[in-house]
Amino acid sequence: MTDTLSHHLARVTALTPDETAFTFVDHSADVEGAVSSLSWRQLDERVRAVAAGLHGMIDEGERVAVVAPQGLEYIVGFLGAACSGAIAVPLFSPSLPGHEEKLAAVLKDAAPAVLLTVETQCGLLTDFCAKHGLGSDRRIVTARDLCQEAAHDQAEFGRPRPDDVAYLQYTSGSTRVPSGVEITHANVCANARQALEAYDIRRGRNCTVGWLPLYHDMGLVLGIALPVIGHIPSVLMDPLAFIQQPGRWLSLLSRHTGALTAAPNFAYDYCARRVDADERDRLSLGSVAAMVNGSEPITPATLERFQAAFSPAGMMRTTMRPSYGLAEATVFVCASPAGEEPTVIAVDREALGQGVARPLDTADQEAVVELVACGRPTGQEIAIVDPATCQRREDGHVGEIWLRGPNIGRGYWGRPEQSETTFRAVLHGEEQGAPWLRTGDLGVWHDKQLYVTGRLKDLVIIDGTNHYPHDIEETVHHAHPAVRPHRVAAFAVSTGEGERLVVVAEHGRDANPDDIAGQEVTRAVRAALATGHGVALHDFVLVPPGSVPHTTSGKVARGACREQYLAGAWNMDART
Repeated sequence: MTDTLSHHLARVTALTPDETAFTFVDHSADVEGAVSSLSWRQLDERVRAVAAGLHGMIDEGERVAVVAPQGLEYIVGFLGAACSGAIAVPLFSPSLPGHEEKLAAVLKDAAPAVLLTVETQCGLLTDFCAKHGLGSDRRIVTARDLCQEAAHDQAEFGRPRPDDVAYLQYTSGSTRVPSGVEITHANVCANARQALEAYDIRRGRNCTVGWLPLYHDMGLVLGIALPVIGHIPSVLMDPLAFIQQPGRWLSLLSRHTGALTAAPNFAYDYCARRVDADERDRLSLGSVAAMVNGSEPITPATLERFQAAFSPAGMMRTTMRPSYGLAEATVFVCASPAGEEPTVIAVDREALGQGVARPLDTADQEAVVELVACGRPTGQEIAIVDPATCQRREDGHVGEIWLRGPNIGRGYWGRPEQSETTFRAVLHGEEQGAPWLRTGDLGVWHDKQLYVTGRLKDLVIIDGTNHYPHDIEETVHHAHPAVRPHRVAAFAVSTGEGERLVVVAEHGRDANPDDIAGQEVTRAVRAALATGHGVALHDFVLVPPGSVPHTTSGKVARGACREQYLAGAWNMDART
């Protein structure tokens, strides 16, 4: 089988040319959502035209950055670039707030020959490139431009091979400088099939529905690649439309039977808090095939809040599918078993700090940490490894998650040493076997399921005990009502007495001014951390809404927050 995106697009177009392939619901000008669609035939024709146009402009293997807002043109541009023999670089518009520097850094790193955008963004992109010294040698074009060029040049465009790089998936940058993962056509096709199997998605019965950004690994695979390879329709909306009114996402799920959808943990919490009773009464979630919960630590409290809020609308516990994945593995790695409710275990907090997940049956909630199972891998292998010795760890012991399979990317673009370390790791005692991917994530294998405990580089190690930042952040945001949910960053700083804990948290927009001005919040946070984690807080910084940096995929950027703290970004005047 020719395992490329172009092959699969041609195959599904030949089978069902007039079926609807992609639908975009635009809420920017229409509150109810203006619907526009492309059939497989229309999509194929436009993709071929864009690919042919690019073929007349650049050589195979050159990069084409898709720098455009969410929509059908984004899909056409991405597939056109990947199917032309070029390397697509899915990115975002310069108008995305707060991420201008990242976009400039990625464009410098990928050095694309062409920037593919939409007509309304051309001027903005030209100004952006000039401002950041990106040079005038990069052509800024639209899909319409390329279609016109293709009409004058009907030469055959390069046909990619399975081992050719289809696109560079830039990491979110939550723990390091963004790096572009080289994802081949074979990688993305394999990963799409793994996800289709894991979530039991079939043609004629299912579709995908999503709001995740198409430049994000989960949004790209769920919204574009999986529908093409699985031959199922895809329904998309803009991320901003979700943030403005999260009920729009759930309404789309209600209207499209058999939907597969995905979102990070915070989105489910956001829906439970923001979708009111009237909106809930109009929902019907009983036909949703699977709701993937991944991309960040999954909290049992969020699972319960979402279930309690939407069970009257037909939401079933088995629909929620806690999952694990990362860009280096294309995206999908494993998911909770189909037809089973999410598994939650309570483990001894003190033992976990020493690297052992020991289940503990106690009513003392401060003595335990609750972990949510992410299930088992599909079509790939997982090993839990001591990161220092590279030896496998026993079940129940925390270690670094290592992976291997046909979905693992080729390496990092332009970073051979980092690629060698990360993508070609060798297990002690298995020197003759295939190489492994070092994920940098920590996890434990327990009762035949994977539990993700945190990031290796994010660990806060104080007096020899490991503290997981997301666990600390969860405690802080429940310590006082003035703390804004999901806007907390915990990290360690070096002092004369060793590593010490610092927490930066945003206060809510409607927080009591007396609470913010006084020390009540600080006292509550210190008490909660001392009681629940046995750790002393070196410094607590309460900052205005919008201060804690986030990645383009919505994760708290702890590294960036730590840098700002050490640089003195939050002096005493800026803390309230």
